[in-house]
Amino acid sequence: MELVSFLLSNQIRERAERVFSEHQERILRLLPKADVQHVGSTAIPNSLTKGDVDLQVRVPESMFAEAIEKLSTLYKVNEGSVRTDSFCAFYDETADLPLGVQLTAIGSELDLFWKFRDVLLANDRYRVEYDELKKQYEGKNMEEYRQAKQRFFGRLMKTPEFQRL
Repeated sequence: MELVSFLLSNQIRERAERVFSEHQERILRLLPKADVQHVGSTAIPNSLTKGDVDLQVRVPESMFAEAIEKLSTLYKVNEGSVRTDSFCAFYDETADLPLGVQLTAIGSELDLFWKFRDVLLANDRYRVEYDELKKQYEGKNMEEYRQAKQRFFGRLMKTPEFQRL
């Protein structure tokens, strides 16, 4: 059973920004029209994080298949993740910090990661609520944490702040 643990994002902020920049550059060399964004808790100052870096790569729907092919030359496909006609997850465990890459077609139903980041950046109340949830799962089962996280983001999607994006 995998257990979850957290640290303050500020403790690894410089490393996380460096990982983001390096991978953004690599991705843009292959997909110059992509929108590469740093998402996840390492993109949010003062938040708790598992210590991994999450990127969202947004491409027009017409480029999605090509983007999968090209990103597959850089990263492993995350076979344990959902995969649709407009979403594919990748990972790289060899990066300075563990890296997750979420490829989405712009405007698709899972083109959400940047919105979650923006809502958490703009609303400290939601960030604190999310951190409190993380504290409840410190040292506990990762799968149970992921389910609780999914419920939190489901509620966040219903907020006026999220709806405006």
